Amino acid sequence: MIRPRPLRAAAALLLPAVLAACSSSGPGSGTPTTAATSPVQVSTSATSPTQSSAAALQVTIKDFAFAPASLKAGPGRTVTVTNQDTTAHTLTAADTSFDTGTIAPGATATLTVPQQTGDHPYICTIHPFMHGTLTVG
Repeated sequence: MIRPRPLRAAAALLLPAVLAACSSSGPGSGTPTTAATSPVQVSTSATSPTQSSAAALQVTIKDFAFAPASLKAGPGRTVTVTNQDTTAHTLTAADTSFDTGTIAPGATATLTVPQQTGDHPYICTIHPFMHGTLTVG
């Protein structure tokens, strides 16, 4: 008598190996090649620093804190600041090189990253215990 369960288990174990052997990166190739890992390489390059720097820059204010508390951006970029707290806040550079002004609860504001490279500490002028750093570079 043939037991179907061991056959299913064996098929489940062999199926990935069979599929890998049948996949190819070029016409007529029946053996796996290093090109079979190209989707991983594409995925890695899709998250490269060059491409991720094009993503929108955002800071969220919630529970009397900036998130992220540290942000890196290129000069001249725009940062959107969203206040998800129950009270008004600001995001103001210690040297006043950028300032969102007062942001009401539920509102957003934008700021332009200064041209001067380096670290730019910032605070909420209404709640000076709130701190963050914008690194320009």
